[in-house]
Amino acid sequence: MQAIHGGDIYRNQVTLDVSSSINPLGMPESVRQALFSAVEDSLCYPDPLAKDLHRAVAGMLDVPPETLVFGNGASELFLAIANALRPRKVVLPVPSFLGYEYAFGAVGSELVFVKTRQENHFVPDERLFSVLTADVDLLVLANPNNPTGILLPKDFLYRLLCHCREKQIFVVLDECFMELCDGGYSLLKAHSAFPQLLLVRAFTKSFGIPGVRLGYLLCADPVLRERVWHQLPEWNLSCFSQAAGCACAKEGAFLEKSVRIIQQERQFLSAGLQALGCTVYPGQANFLLFESPVPLYEPLLERGILIRDCENFRGLSRGFYRTAVRKRKENQRLLQEIGAIIWKK
Repeated sequence: MQAIHGGDIYRNQVTLDVSSSINPLGMPESVRQALFSAVEDSLCYPDPLAKDLHRAVAGMLDVPPETLVFGNGASELFLAIANALRPRKVVLPVPSFLGYEYAFGAVGSELVFVKTRQENHFVPDERLFSVLTADVDLLVLANPNNPTGILLPKDFLYRLLCHCREKQIFVVLDECFMELCDGGYSLLKAHSAFPQLLLVRAFTKSFGIPGVRLGYLLCADPVLRERVWHQLPEWNLSCFSQAAGCACAKEGAFLEKSVRIIQQERQFLSAGLQALGCTVYPGQANFLLFESPVPLYEPLLERGILIRDCENFRGLSRGFYRTAVRKRKENQRLLQEIGAIIWKK
């Protein structure tokens, strides 16, 4: 199986991983303690209905508990959506997260790739509307997009959702990085106006728990939610993921602090990369897409740094890289090593 994600520290000698875009502050201490406490709970089966988790996250988001469906990470939810809907024709603006292609390709969907313009920073534009015709079953969007980190304008996103509602096109909206953005328009509070919308988020990035695996789906249509839920295996949420999610739901102040630090460090990292002659795209998430004048992946790996080579993203090419925004010392180290590689050339 071809790797479609960053974070492969298992087959590389890595002392700094900037290939996976996780909260640079790591996990909150309360979440760490909740995971330790859940060890005793592992003597029993986890709650198959995850009632405590539903109540905790519903309170965090201020939404009805019944509108939520939880998965073993967002990736399991994408595959559950694909199996529930079996869409014949799926529209995917690219470049974007390769997991969408994996999920809908697994059920035999016809994938229509809409290439975005580099001069527009790879943001979907009005051309997308012309592709979303009555024979399209589903549109997949990411806000902010991965790997660009760029947010969709509110007006454009709302018009797009209205257009899809009129054409009876399902929309999967990936907001997995939204909580770590400064600014941006989320459909979280407006999702009830779009019953064909499946909004997906995850605790992975926001709370630094990729190894725990916990994502959730928000949908206003009870029939659609039920269809997706029935595609999930029994006990798909371990006692550890449920305990961690309940603890995360109380960590609003941690997220606010994280956003402030990410904003500062993203500006620092962006300025440093530009000073080295790289082209940096103006993302607002906890990662940056940039073009390097020289190859970086292998030279950085030799220095113990794992970066995301974006050559295998549709619509990108050799020379594109994505780096996570880390803490200041880590960002300084990354810039120093990239500088040494560029100056050596």
